[in-house]
Amino acid sequence: MSEGATVVITFKDLENDETHDQLREDVERHCTELAREFPETTRFEITVTPEGVGYLAHAHVSGKNTQVATHASATDLRPATDLLLDRIRTQLRKVHDKRIFQRRREAQKANPRRPS
Repeated sequence: MSEGATVVITFKDLENDETHDQLREDVERHCTELAREFPETTRFEITVTPEGVGYLAHAHVSGKNTQVATHASATDLRPATDLLLDRIRTQLRKVHDKRIFQRRREAQKANPRRPS
């Protein structure tokens, strides 16, 4: 994670307690790991809100040429955030791989190999 990367976690309409503090630490740690894996990321914004009988977690990740948004829902806080973080990783991987392999494909089109 670059020095300027930020993690913002918001619990809307939820009372603050020890489980939220532990969850906040775990989510921050996970986001830090994601930022190390994807150094182009600079900001992680995660919001958790109650929804019906469960919880809705929404995330927006931004950085250099990177904009990813996703959401997840579950009946408990922990599974909702875990699912959300898995989806963030998947989308960041897609964006990252697309950026890398697009350059390679363009280079291969520009300089096609001659058959031996």
